Amino acid sequence: MYFAALLARTEDGWEASDTELDDVETLSDLTDLAREASVDEDTVVVYIEQEDAWFGVVRVDGEEDPRIYVSDASAAARSSYGEILLTDELLGREPGAEDEIAALEELVDLDGTEDGETGADREEADGPTGAAGADLDDDPDAVPAGPLGDLGLLADLGLSEKDLLTLRTDALMEIAEALGASDVLEAVR
Repeated sequence: MYFAALLARTEDGWEASDTELDDVETLSDLTDLAREASVDEDTVVVYIEQEDAWFGVVRVDGEEDPRIYVSDASAAARSSYGEILLTDELLGREPGAEDEIAALEELVDLDGTEDGETGADREEADGPTGAAGADLDDDPDAVPAGPLGDLGLLADLGLSEKDLLTLRTDALMEIAEALGASDVLEAVR
């Protein structure tokens, strides 16, 4: 089960709303949703949580690029909403690398050989490790376990890097408390 909330800073404090992510397919969609909730291009914090698995925070300040933090990247990678947050940049990959990898995989059969090549031919050419000296356990698409992203994205709003790292699931109330938005959040939750 997922829960998403939007906290938008205004002159009078914070406004909160629970958010439906049904139409959100990309980080750009999520950023646009946050900007629509923004008053005078002020800060908007989007919180997404998958119960007992992971949470993510996206901070959008006006037209600046979104800042992202995910509590457990490997858990988020197994989630459709988590995949939205785990951008190539956040994962330290070249943009578009997944598209290139997918295109290369189409050229190789499921058994890891090219058309007409046998597994024995491949092992002779590459040795027992697989692809030209690469270790079979060395997966460039692997997503690290644990926290990932901008630890300081809420520091100027009252939640230090250390405090962010200690949060676990159901962290929204602690984040809202640090921001001074717990009352408005309770009203929509």
